[in-house]
Amino acid sequence: MNLSSRFVTAGLLAALAAPASAADLAVAFVHPETYTDAAYSHSLASERDRAEVQRDIEQHLQRLAERSLPAGDALRIEVLDIDLAGHFEPFRFRGADVRIVRDISAPRIKLRYTLSRGGQVLAQAEERLTDLGFLMGFNRYPASDRLRYEKAMLDEWFDKRFAAPQ
Repeated sequence: MNLSSRFVTAGLLAALAAPASAADLAVAFVHPETYTDAAYSHSLASERDRAEVQRDIEQHLQRLAERSLPAGDALRIEVLDIDLAGHFEPFRFRGADVRIVRDISAPRIKLRYTLSRGGQVLAQAEERLTDLGFLMGFNRYPASDRLRYEKAMLDEWFDKRFAAPQ
């Protein structure tokens, strides 16, 4: 088998392993400049910093949709507010951006979604996600993941609302 036929074979195998259709997910961030706390840093809370949080949340939702959204379903999510777990306490660390995470500073995300299939709306709601026990249970995301608490909360919400029954 020559090199080009190996690439063709590898490409065919990859195509067969991929899902039949990509998840149909659209995420919009509505007025992100008004979000409660949606930046990785305090002193540098700029457009770029907020955009990085938004990108990371959107990528995570895309992975969830690809994994769990039934084929043929379309999901539209509008993120209305983000309040990341923890708070900055600059007076404690002389200007350094250190996010202090305590049990009273739970992650919160407010969103609105529409789930449809074939142009017909199946579900539509506005929800406030909060994980008050975010420090109590097991979190599969590493401590180095800056959105580990938000991702765990989104995982649970997504599975409850949209995952296809097994």
